[in-house]
Amino acid sequence: MQRQLDRLAALSPGRDILGLERITELLGRLGNPQHRLPPVFHVAGTNGKGSTCAFLCAAIEAAGLRCHVYTSPHLVRFNERIRLAGRLISDATLATLLEDVLDASEDLSASFFEVTTAAAFVAFAHTPADACVIEVGLGGRLDATNVIERPAICGIAALGIDHQAFLGESLAEIAGEKAGIARPGVPIVTFAYPAEAEIAVATGIAERGGIRLADGSDWSVTESPDGLVYADARGTLPLPFPALTGAHQARNAGLATAMLRHQRAVPVPDEAIAAGIAGARWPARLQRLEPGPLTGNLEAWLDGGHNASAAEALVRALSGRSMHLVIGMLANKDAATFLRILAPIAARLTAVPIPGHEHHAPGELAKLATRLGIPASVAPDVPAALTGLEMPALITGSLYLAGEVLALNGEAPQ
Repeated sequence: MQRQLDRLAALSPGRDILGLERITELLGRLGNPQHRLPPVFHVAGTNGKGSTCAFLCAAIEAAGLRCHVYTSPHLVRFNERIRLAGRLISDATLATLLEDVLDASEDLSASFFEVTTAAAFVAFAHTPADACVIEVGLGGRLDATNVIERPAICGIAALGIDHQAFLGESLAEIAGEKAGIARPGVPIVTFAYPAEAEIAVATGIAERGGIRLADGSDWSVTESPDGLVYADARGTLPLPFPALTGAHQARNAGLATAMLRHQRAVPVPDEAIAAGIAGARWPARLQRLEPGPLTGNLEAWLDGGHNASAAEALVRALSGRSMHLVIGMLANKDAATFLRILAPIAARLTAVPIPGHEHHAPGELAKLATRLGIPASVAPDVPAALTGLEMPALITGSLYLAGEVLALNGEAPQ
């Protein structure tokens, strides 16, 4: 398997060559597995799409059904990207699959993500299941997953500014790209967005003939003392508080519930939706780390957030708390904005590198924090940053950093 992963790693990341031509040709060579998938739940968004996928899968499985899941990126092992009928793809299956797809793609200049997506679709087409939950990799309109012609339902989670070099500088441009997953006659569930994004989403869906179901007009979710209350044209549905931490997860749970209740391909009763909301797990999304080799008995939280929207969600979730931030960020992320938003919960900050990736120099992150009035230092790695801490820690800024932390603490996703 490592030989095939090495071949895969040598390919272009894919963000610089968005488009559907190569993935369409590659899938054609592989027998067009995208036409033989179980009913597909297709999810886009800047933040929250992974959590929404987790709620969808948990509810489908709570109904006693088998569910394939395709998400990205992985945190510790590549296998995390492809879950077959409830289990991570095995090393042996993955090795054969990648070899076949890489061989078929050799003269196409296919990207890392395109090959990975093709491999997932081949695996899903050949393994019996009742549903597929597929997360968009980047954007939507030109994302490799957008070759699915007739999903059961689509969803768009929270929107924000990220990946501007590929999706556009404005929220409207980014929103238009996300709306590109809409399909003629297919329901697409969305939040209500700020005016700039709202116009782009509504226009993009209408141009493609999608049937929009928006939060606030077609469905809603509110909090009560005992949990959540979801409502749509079919009536109200009491739900438990999500297992995933943070007030923003109530909205993601509502989005998943609306997607499940507005599709007809996969029978998921309301009791299973409730069980899925209560039982869903999604690593590195405001995750309380267990006592382990890295954390000892320290209260430590982990979140892979790396943009302004994610920082805002963290501040809402941890409002009133005082945290020691341990932060590493990729070089192409807006560190100044991220830190400025996190400042209200930051008692101190330690900046760390992200091995193997181009990242903001820890010294520069520390300078940015100091200018914001946050006492800051640098450390060579996360273990050093946590050494001697006596106050709660929040480790954040990058999913790559989050994966390193989970591996160090013995909490790799299963």
